[in-house]
Amino acid sequence: MDDSDENPGRAARPKRADARRNKETLLDAAAAIFVTAGVEAPVRDIAARAGVGTGTIYRHFPTRADLIVAVYRHQVEACAEAGPALLAAAATPYAALGQWIDLFVDFLVTKHGLAAVLQSDNADFQTLHAYFLDRLVPVCTDLLDAAAAAGQIRTDMDAYQLMRGAGNLCIGAENDPRYDPRLLVGLLVAGLRLPQPQPPGQ
Repeated sequence: MDDSDENPGRAARPKRADARRNKETLLDAAAAIFVTAGVEAPVRDIAARAGVGTGTIYRHFPTRADLIVAVYRHQVEACAEAGPALLAAAATPYAALGQWIDLFVDFLVTKHGLAAVLQSDNADFQTLHAYFLDRLVPVCTDLLDAAAAAGQIRTDMDAYQLMRGAGNLCIGAENDPRYDPRLLVGLLVAGLRLPQPQPPGQ
């Protein structure tokens, strides 16, 4: 009996980690292709970008709907995980909020084709909006609460309102190169900020 027989968990863990990384690589490739070519892009293009065969993609995602759902969830998770990281690293909670909203807007603007397909009758898509809110509203709430506790923003805007407002400002952006929703969302976030006390002598 070799070591892998005696310690099956030791061999399984690296394989699981490799499989997870490979799947994330596929999802990143699919997300990038969706931005430029939409969700109906050929699977071979996604495979080429990921450096794998099309069979690998079909093994992970048997249908296009499976792939679309996985890409959407992958991007939502990345946005959710960024919130605490930004709050820990940014100079102020308000700066972290602004940086996170920038990522949120990028997600909304670049999920090319996802908005339309999510309106379909496909049962796989029906729970995604609730998942989106369940994951991201608490993250935005934490950022708002931290900035409010620091006395940096007003307290009469909740996370859902802010996210809904940002989302409304992103509508149609992909069809009009003259329109930059990031600028308007930035003004929205700036409007939350309270005047900050100046150091003595200034």
